[in-house]
Amino acid sequence: MKQNESSMTSLVSAFGRAYHSRYDSPKIFDDFIADRLMTEKEFRAVSMNMTKGIHFFNPEIAQRYQDNPDEILKWITQVQLSPTPLARSAYCESVLQNELTLGVKQYAILGAGLDTFAFRYPELEHKLEIYEVDHPQTQTFKKKKIAEANLSIPTNLHFVPMDFTKRFSNQDLVDNGFSYQKTFFSLLGVSYYLMKEENEALIKQLFVNVPVGSSIVFDYADETLFSEKGKYNRVANMVNLAAASGEPMKACFTYEEIERMLEEAGLLIYEHLTPTRINELFFANRTDYLTAFETINYIHAVKKD
Repeated sequence: MKQNESSMTSLVSAFGRAYHSRYDSPKIFDDFIADRLMTEKEFRAVSMNMTKGIHFFNPEIAQRYQDNPDEILKWITQVQLSPTPLARSAYCESVLQNELTLGVKQYAILGAGLDTFAFRYPELEHKLEIYEVDHPQTQTFKKKKIAEANLSIPTNLHFVPMDFTKRFSNQDLVDNGFSYQKTFFSLLGVSYYLMKEENEALIKQLFVNVPVGSSIVFDYADETLFSEKGKYNRVANMVNLAAASGEPMKACFTYEEIERMLEEAGLLIYEHLTPTRINELFFANRTDYLTAFETINYIHAVKKD
């Protein structure tokens, strides 16, 4: 991963959250800090790039709103870019809040990017240790954005530079203060870019030393990933864009495969959200374009006795 690649990936993700916080109502997930990690110039640049891409996503919409770039941007953001990141973050953090009441003391975010949880919950500074695990280049970029936004890094936020998709190291976590106590993990937007055996190995490694009751929230693509076109062809667009960018989507799972993978890692599924259920929980009664993404499911799994 090159510096400009990590920068753009992180910025596009932050843009989706910032756009939602600025313009959408009601809010699914209000990341009011994401906006501060982008300069207005960066926000405009991403907006322009998204708008220019409308012919790839939907020529009909391009034609219909050719004189209304704001509507084109809204369409791309709400249809293609934002639904999964918004809903999975909302779900993950709601689970974490419940886990806090059950005694979780550590939160490890794998693939954190420009995640802002630590900045949005200053009241947790002395209650929850947060470990952001990500590629070294991405973390360098994030620290730069934090400094530019004049944000202070909370004392409970620890950066753990690691390309965990190639080699996960529990020792790297420990070297940054992590201890083997009850822990909550998140793995969002990652599983479909790894092979099935790589997903399995990673989850086993995460839970090998942490105690019973530790848990994880992750999203995964079901077995329809490469056949389902999706609303406005958006699933096919997602798969094709990933392949064109050099980071193809590799893994999709049946529910039985996910259940077996977690069982072998010593975990039980506590909650499974299908696209239909995600739509009911996070997108009901909306009048805009936002709807749950087809093929993407969420899992909360817990380490058993």
